[in-house]
Amino acid sequence: MANIPNDHQIATQAHIQPIEDIAKKLGLTPEKIEPYGHDKAKLNPTDIFSAPAKSNNNKLILVTAINPTPAGEGKTTVTIGLADALNRINTHNTKNAIVALREPSLGPVFGIKGGAAGGGYAQVLPMEDINLHFTGDFHAIGAANNLLAAMLDNHIYQGNALNIDPKRVMWRRAVDMNDRQLRHIISGVGKTTDGIMRDDGFDITVASEVMAAFCLANDLTDLKQRLGNMVVAYTHDKQPVFAKQLNAQGAMTALLKNAIKPNLVQTIEGTPAIVHGGPFANIAHGCNSVIATQIARHLSDYTITEAGFGADLGAEKFCDIKCRLADIKPDVAVLVATVRALKYNGGVKKDLLTEENLDALKKGLPNLLKHIENMRTVFGLPVVVALNRFVSDSDDELEMIIKACADMGVKVALTEVWEHGGKGGEQLANMVMQTLDDHPINTFKFAYDVNDSIINKIHQLAKKIYGAKDVDLSLSAKNAIKRLERLGLDKLPICVAKTQYSFSDNAKLLGVPTDFILHVRDINVSAGAGFIVVICGNIMKMPGLPKVPAAEHININEDGKIVGLF
Repeated sequence: MANIPNDHQIATQAHIQPIEDIAKKLGLTPEKIEPYGHDKAKLNPTDIFSAPAKSNNNKLILVTAINPTPAGEGKTTVTIGLADALNRINTHNTKNAIVALREPSLGPVFGIKGGAAGGGYAQVLPMEDINLHFTGDFHAIGAANNLLAAMLDNHIYQGNALNIDPKRVMWRRAVDMNDRQLRHIISGVGKTTDGIMRDDGFDITVASEVMAAFCLANDLTDLKQRLGNMVVAYTHDKQPVFAKQLNAQGAMTALLKNAIKPNLVQTIEGTPAIVHGGPFANIAHGCNSVIATQIARHLSDYTITEAGFGADLGAEKFCDIKCRLADIKPDVAVLVATVRALKYNGGVKKDLLTEENLDALKKGLPNLLKHIENMRTVFGLPVVVALNRFVSDSDDELEMIIKACADMGVKVALTEVWEHGGKGGEQLANMVMQTLDDHPINTFKFAYDVNDSIINKIHQLAKKIYGAKDVDLSLSAKNAIKRLERLGLDKLPICVAKTQYSFSDNAKLLGVPTDFILHVRDINVSAGAGFIVVICGNIMKMPGLPKVPAAEHININEDGKIVGLF
């Protein structure tokens, strides 16, 4: 075991092809890309969409997962491995696959998970760049967010012509880092010339509305309109103040001019990968950018994309928010599961997950089956289970999962893409292609009618997706609903912010909890992004670092090489 290389070692030893060669696989000539060094490039949507699409029958494959352990279950790894595998088994024809992923946030990179560019021999490269500053997209998004904050506070200081109530400022600053110290602060402390003193705070950049609008925009013009439509504050007479009233949207869009162009990179096996945008799924909508997904679909026969965390969060938001706003439909859902996560959902402690425990596995299995049921019955999608295999999994444990899924008529593929790359995902790729052949008619549907009331939409999600008995709305949430109804902002999709570890808002209620109440603490609108945020339980829009953050193990040696990033 000691000789097995880690993710970082595998990535740094891999051969990276010139980005021009990766572009050539997509039929893109050098003048159609904007290189960022030798191994990264920006893609200009106008240039891409000006040419005919690769296929008029592109298949959109959504990869999601069960409720995870704190370390994650290899969903990104399986997503990348599946794309590699589809290209491997289609070498005899002209069909191709592209993987479309989110950019990693520095929060989890330096927090609990470390690198987030896949794992083992199913990674996107250059791994170090992607995990750290990449092409600067997140920095641009943070700068645009904070420019608006500065203009808002300056407006109040310079006479407050819009009659903004400083106690009703909704816009918060952003930084792409886990920093609980910044959740609640007092800004404007000091002399009179240092601004208006008020309650303030930071969100992590990936939870900001700028990130959400960025990822849901169709183009630069649409992005500017979305940025202008963001509600930043309320006046003393409780009227909304929009970013466009501060004339901020133009400068914000200028900061995002290059960031909005998706990033082209590659997997270890040379599969083209488009990595762009990265909202969290537990506190935002959890999908890569619409522009990136549409470019991937334009250039490929198979587009493989993922949605963050479990299917109750990422997949639900992908379907009900992204698909609704972008007018796209997935053709099949791949549900990633692991033996260890199912045992975790069955009550096993984290340090005992490698030990065989059939009783705990049996208790945890309903979590997988509930996610299957949701994707099939609520969203109308055929499902393939990707059982991400670990060396500690016993044959009896694997067999129990395969049988339970077979009883529901669902195929299970044992995937070993961490160890074998695309070769370890060929069984999954073949099952996905067979499932697509077996379901030629797309039967995708939404979980709720967007024109329903806010309360009814929350109830639909709580009962259909989570299995809640009822919903408890705080006084603040009830007042917010009345305000949004009065303003005509209630006919928008719902984005639930809650824990990723449970169907409920309580991280300790594992498996498939029943008879629980979904507690809605607050509600606010992301009018520019185009959805309503429903904040449940104790979820925070600014995470904190764990007791021993991954950052403690990341370093740079005397040769200038990064170590410990995995």
